[in-house]
Amino acid sequence: MRRLLACALLSAPFAAAWAAAGSYRYDTVHSQVVFSIDHNGYSRPFGRLHIAGGTLRFDPADWSRSSTELDIDLAGLDMGDADWNKAVCKPDLLDCARHPTAHFASTSVERKDDSHGVLHGQLTLRGVTRPVDVPFRLNRHAATIYGMHSVAGFSATAMLDRDAFGVHAFSGSIGHDVSVWLEIEAIADSRAADPSKEQP
Repeated sequence: MRRLLACALLSAPFAAAWAAAGSYRYDTVHSQVVFSIDHNGYSRPFGRLHIAGGTLRFDPADWSRSSTELDIDLAGLDMGDADWNKAVCKPDLLDCARHPTAHFASTSVERKDDSHGVLHGQLTLRGVTRPVDVPFRLNRHAATIYGMHSVAGFSATAMLDRDAFGVHAFSGSIGHDVSVWLEIEAIADSRAADPSKEQP
């Protein structure tokens, strides 16, 4: 009985942390961005990107009060081949030297049901900003198995038109629609900035 009481007392602060609205920082180890684009009709190769950093404000009771900002590392992209990485980073494609990161800032969150929603926001890529809608699923929102952190986990998808961001090169061999998948974990952190209060 004492052991159960002790466990309850120890876990109570963590339970309260994930039950209420709070600020989170992205877990860059367990978060990844994968994209795919058509290669002249032969295949749709995949590339992988990492989240460089960002913050999330998540309210499990009222998703409309949630918001996020994050940076995606373009310069560190992985296409599975060093020469291919360099080619995609050249000025006529991602132009990683001048624009090493892409930036996303949410404008609103639309809840569809208990676990699905749509994140509306602005994506800046190669210095061009366009509106983007990101359908997502809330996978889990809970304390970790050891009670050390509160974590919110999401899976999301998006479809981007590369022409909208000024990427027009190789139109005869590279597709124009880019499929994007995101697997995201964010850790509750009271020191993380609230993106809804950040100044532009």
